[in-house]
Amino acid sequence: MSADLSAYGWDDARESSFADHYAARRVPGRIAAVDRGACDVVTASGTVRAGTARFRTADPSAAPTTGDWTAVRLDEAPEVEELLARRSVIVRSSVSGHSFGQALAANVDTVAILAALTNRPSPGRLERMLALAWESGARPVVVLTKADRSADAATEAATVAGEIPGVDVVATSVTTGEGVDALTAVLTGTVVLLGQSGVGKSTLGNALLGEDALATGEVRSSDLRGRHTTVRRELVALPGGGVLIDTPGLRGVGLFDAEEGLQQVFSDIEGLAAECRFNDCGHETEPGCAVLAATDSGELPERRLASYRKLQRESQWAASRRDARLRAEIRQEWKARVKAQRERYAERDNRRRR
Repeated sequence: MSADLSAYGWDDARESSFADHYAARRVPGRIAAVDRGACDVVTASGTVRAGTARFRTADPSAAPTTGDWTAVRLDEAPEVEELLARRSVIVRSSVSGHSFGQALAANVDTVAILAALTNRPSPGRLERMLALAWESGARPVVVLTKADRSADAATEAATVAGEIPGVDVVATSVTTGEGVDALTAVLTGTVVLLGQSGVGKSTLGNALLGEDALATGEVRSSDLRGRHTTVRRELVALPGGGVLIDTPGLRGVGLFDAEEGLQQVFSDIEGLAAECRFNDCGHETEPGCAVLAATDSGELPERRLASYRKLQRESQWAASRRDARLRAEIRQEWKARVKAQRERYAERDNRRRR
């Protein structure tokens, strides 16, 4: 096993499966960044710029991405010849709207989802990002940045934790050092930083790296938000072990067939659903629905159920894009459900007025 690559996550299992590549005069490497049809690959002999001509495909999720382990041919014009099997991959719906997903990072162990305390973190956005993270096979952690800008960061963190159960929530401030050690303790393996522009991903990344390796921007005085500075995904080894991937700010994150991720994010609703009278309960108007009973009693916030429905629709739509017939069936089903939901709420409101 290469001692140099072990700092980037290379292990005995990958080494033992690489024999055929060694015989073909290829070496292992991990992609640190991808741009302009080529990529920077970390190898035991140093970082090389390698071509990716073999991977011109209509499916962006199958193309090389930051974090991929590769078999590289080293000569006058280095070339990535094969991608090794991914242990995890973060895939969002493609911004172009076609039926393929877009890989954001591969072989990730921990997804740090960042939200700044300069504004009230949106639970709906966090749930969306958490579904993306859980679906990838990695473990998510919610990081609330800029805690020094909050009047009561501890209370805000507790509120967020109550809105998204089952996930570690850590409030941090790079300015004061608050929470950075606690965050370091829960980050393991390859860590990717995800969040909107200006939430402090690169600033936090530099704090974890112990040096200003990642470009950062100034904070605007008008709204206390940072400016977009990261323009590509970058992979760097952390001094205490593990690897960090910084990413550009995500304006929007579309889910791509994230059924398992949604089940994990909304495990409370899934647990209630198991108690419904009917196995195929749609949680709309069915008698004996434990989910609706929980919303009526206040045990389950209506906001959370609405978010669950919305993200389920989006995930199912993405999964059905290649099948026009299934897409039409889902559209009709959700129209019926929305109509039934409106009628149910109207009936409930009428009862309350009496």
